[in-house]
Parts: sequence; C-alpha cells; structure tokens
Amino acid sequence: MTIDIKKCSIDDLSILQEISIETFTDTFRDHNSPDNMTAYLDKAFNLPQLEQELSNAASAFYFIYFNNEIAGYLKINTNEAQTEPMGDDSLEIERIYVRMIYQKQGLGKYLIDKAIEIASDFNKKKVWLGVWERNERAIAFYAKLKFVQTGAHAFYMGDEEQIDFIMTRLLD
Repeated sequence: MTIDIKKCSIDDLSILQEISIETFTDTFRDHNSPDNMTAYLDKAFNLPQLEQELSNAASAFYFIYFNNEIAGYLKINTNEAQTEPMGDDSLEIERIYVRMIYQKQGLGKYLIDKAIEIASDFNKKKVWLGVWERNERAIAFYAKLKFVQTGAHAFYMGDEEQIDFIMTRLLD
C-alpha cells in the first residue's frame, strides 16, 4: 500500500472537476433535492470557478493517491481566501473528500495531517473547517482529531439554507 499527497496545478483542472463532482454527489445526493444538487454543482465546480480557485495564491488543492490512484482531495485557504474572516493566524480546510471506494483506509486523517503540516509551516495558530450539522459521521471524525465546535454559519445548497458547524483545532 502506497499513499502519496501531491499539490494540484492548473494541468489538473479537469480531473479536479471530476473528483469534486463525484465526491460531493456521493456525499450529499441522498440528503438534498436533485435541483439543489445540480444548482450547487454547476456553481461550485464549473471549470472557470475551479480555475480561479486553483490560481489563487492563498488557496491550494492536493490530491491524495492510494496505490497510484487518485483517492481524494483537499482544498485549503489562508488569509483573504478563507470563506469566513477567521484572521491571518488561521488556515481553513474548505474541502476534504475521499472517494467512496477508498474510504475506511485512513486517508482523511492523512489529508488533515497535511493541512496541519501546512498550517504549521505558515505559522498558523489554528485550523478550521465547516461541516454540515447533519453529517454526524464527519463531525465524529473531526472531533476524534481534536476539532471542537466553535460556531456555525449558513451554507446554501441551491436555494436551501443549511447550517454548517465551524470546527476548530488549535495548534501547539
């Protein structure tokens, strides 16, 4: 078993779009209307949007490979790229997804560890993320990794307002 994490470049745009749509759909399809799913996917994962995000110096995407196959990805934001004003001492994990066939392999923890490593390299004091209040499995996963709920914010899935818990981990 080999696990590698590699930073994405603009050359990865198409595969990033594919894996973004696949993992988001697999995670949330059963809990949202088809219209709201389509509206969100079209807005968040169109090529110009992803290209803009990939080109932002305060954001970065990473693919995780399991036995040389792309198994998931991570998107982090710092400074003004954060989706909430959390301060210059924070790093946001905006997206962390593992493809269904690669789940239960510990890959999510590898991605969290990568985000924490980057945060430490940038002298950040905390790492934070938003997680849907109804995603109990993800909430438990983050809590196990020392994230605690510190707030909440609105997240729009199409025209439906949902609540994401903001979970934060202070770094040593």
